[in-house]
Amino acid sequence: MQSKLRVALALTLATAVIVVGGGAFWWQAHRDRLPPGIASGNGRLEAEEIDIAARYAGRVVTVLADEGDTVEKGQVLVEMDTRNLRAQLRQAEAVTRQAEQQHREALAEVDQSKSEATFADQELGRAQFLVQKGHASVELLDERRNAADTAKAALKAAEARSADAKQSIEAAAADAERIKVEIDESTLTAPRAGRVQYRLAEPGEVLPVGGKVLTIIDLSDMYMTLFLPSLEAGKVPVGAEARILLDALPDRPIPAKVSFVADEAQFTPKEVETTSERQKLVFRVKLWVTNGDDPVLKPGMPGIAYLRYDEATPWPDGIR
Repeated sequence: MQSKLRVALALTLATAVIVVGGGAFWWQAHRDRLPPGIASGNGRLEAEEIDIAARYAGRVVTVLADEGDTVEKGQVLVEMDTRNLRAQLRQAEAVTRQAEQQHREALAEVDQSKSEATFADQELGRAQFLVQKGHASVELLDERRNAADTAKAALKAAEARSADAKQSIEAAAADAERIKVEIDESTLTAPRAGRVQYRLAEPGEVLPVGGKVLTIIDLSDMYMTLFLPSLEAGKVPVGAEARILLDALPDRPIPAKVSFVADEAQFTPKEVETTSERQKLVFRVKLWVTNGDDPVLKPGMPGIAYLRYDEATPWPDGIR
C-alpha cells in the first residue's frame, strides 16, 4: 500500500514539474518569438485603494454598499450615529443665543454710559465756567470733576463687557460650526468613483478615530507594474500602446498604455518568480489599463504584458 502511495506521489510531482517546466519553456519561447519593436514582461493587476474611514469615533448606523458594488463620486456610503453631536449642537446654539442677548444688553449699557458721561462733561464745563466767574465754589468743581471721571470709568467698563459678550458670541458660534462639520463628516461619501473591495464594519459597531468601514478601488487607476531590462526599457516611451493577457483571460487582450518608465535601474524585486530574473538590473514600467471599469478585471490577477515601442510593428496574432 505504501509503495503504491509513493509511486502515485512521485508521478504527481513529475507531472507538476513537467507542467511548470513546460509552461516556463512555452513562455520563454513565446517571448523569444516576439517581433522586434515589442517587449514583454509579467506582472499583476493593481488598483489604487481608498479607505472609507470614520474621522471621529462613533457608532455605525448604516452601511449602504456591499462588496462588489460600483459607486459614484459623492455617493453616500456610511452614516454614523450623530445623536450626541446634535445634542451638543443644540447646546452650542443656546449658548450663542445667550451671548447675543448679553451683547445686546451690554450695547444698551454702553449707550446709557455714553449719555451719562456726556452729561457729566457738560456739568463739569459749567462748573468750571461758574468758578472762573466767582459764582460757584471749588468744592462744586471737584464734585463735578469726580462725577465726570466716574461716568468715563463706567463707560469703559460697559465697553469692556460689550467686547467680552461679542467674543463669547464668536466662541459659541465657532463651537457650533465645529459640531456642524463633525455632523456633516459623519456621513461618509465616496471621494471617487470605484468598486467596493472590502466591507470591514457593520451597523452597530463602534469605531475609533480612523476606523475603516469600506475599501474601494479606483477603477480609473487600474495598472500593472512590470520590470524590463535596460535594452528594452530604454526604447519604451511613455504613452506607448500595450496589451495585457491575463492568465484567467488568455484569449482577451486588455488594452493599456505606458504611463511611467523609471529613470533609474533597480534590482528586480524578490516577488519575481525566477532567481535568474531577480539577479538582473531592470527598470520599473507602469501600464495604465484603459478599460479598468470592466467588471471582469480584478486587482491581483496575474498575466503577461506586451509593450509596442515601435508603432510600425504590427501586433502579433492573439495579442491585438
